[in-house]
Amino acid sequence: MSAGVTDDAAPARISFDDFLNVDIRVGTVVKAEPFPEARKPAYKLWIDFGPLGVKKSSAQVTALYDVGELVGRKVAAVVNFAPRQIGPFMSEVLTLGFPNAGGEVVLVGVDRDAPDGGRLF
Repeated sequence: MSAGVTDDAAPARISFDDFLNVDIRVGTVVKAEPFPEARKPAYKLWIDFGPLGVKKSSAQVTALYDVGELVGRKVAAVVNFAPRQIGPFMSEVLTLGFPNAGGEVVLVGVDRDAPDGGRLF
């Protein structure tokens, strides 16, 4: 996840079909570990996306979240980006978040139960 991406310029318009090409799913964090090898503070996450299986993600959320509170948490992630090597860890999905007023990442979640692997639409 890229922290600090704050482009306040008006975004380019896309078609609805462009939006549908971005596959955003809900999943449950089943494992979380510190990621000391990352250049920026991050955690390694393993997220269960139900029928898609468990996918790995590197998430720069150490400022607002402890490892222990992440396990069991529902998160949203882009699941159809190409995997990205981050140090010794292969990140398979992009966990989504928004910057707060201080620029720290606040994870996107769901406010009701949704099955793992459910797609945003």
